[in-house]
Amino acid sequence: MTAPILRRLEDLRGMQKAWMRAGETVGVVPTMGALHAGHLSLVEAAKAASDRVIVTIFVNPRQFNNAEDLVNYPRTELDDAEKLAPFGVDAIYVPDPDQIYPEGYATNVSVAGFTDVMEGEHRPGHFDGVATVVAKLFLQTGADQAFFGQKDYQQLMVVRRMARDLDIPIEVTGCPTVREPSGLAMSSRNLRLSPDGLARAARLYPLLQSIAARLAGGEVFHTLIGPVRDQLAAAGFTDIEYLDLRCEKRLEQLETPIRPARLFVAAWMDGIRLIDNIEVPALTG
Repeated sequence: MTAPILRRLEDLRGMQKAWMRAGETVGVVPTMGALHAGHLSLVEAAKAASDRVIVTIFVNPRQFNNAEDLVNYPRTELDDAEKLAPFGVDAIYVPDPDQIYPEGYATNVSVAGFTDVMEGEHRPGHFDGVATVVAKLFLQTGADQAFFGQKDYQQLMVVRRMARDLDIPIEVTGCPTVREPSGLAMSSRNLRLSPDGLARAARLYPLLQSIAARLAGGEVFHTLIGPVRDQLAAAGFTDIEYLDLRCEKRLEQLETPIRPARLFVAAWMDGIRLIDNIEVPALTG
């Protein structure tokens, strides 16, 4: 059964208040639509942990610093609703733009620290847009728990810090990255890759795994960057924006995984910007 699609905050609040009166917990899965198996894994996690589940779909203009990227972002609302039907979610919130940014809207949420590197460095203002819209969605849905994929790990860290700093009473849960059979991290942007681009992009994940294995063997990160960048270029990746080893908790740069770490990358394929990250366990002994 397809869940009701709500476009006005007052309709969402009406449902949410009834759930609160019944003592039911609410989980929210914020998305920009074009749903794939990665999103649906978040819905499954929300269903397992909550009495009620809201999936939000809002293509947030404030987190795009490339106007063409915003225009080209896939919008597949009806298809998304069909994909959600088997999961029995309780509401699909697709707010009209004025429900998020009404006339005269003048407030911006900015998170320092986590937003200064990687995505924040290459996409100025992106995380302000993310933090602002997610704060609004948390408050509008009144959810007890929110579910985000670890593919966007830096975003997950930003959202957690934002909710903590603003005293929003919500638990932010990170769920494992879901991958294509080829290993490519699932992303709505993959829809825009050519078949050849998809095949070549699949080389990204094995390269990350290779770096992680060599780091686990005691090699130093800066000695690996040049050869790996060459391999990415040979695979057809262009404009490799960053390839970083960073502390898992504070996103500080590391040369060796002296504490739990993650390997992060952003690169372009077929004119599409792809990101990924994998866990790198801390060295022992």
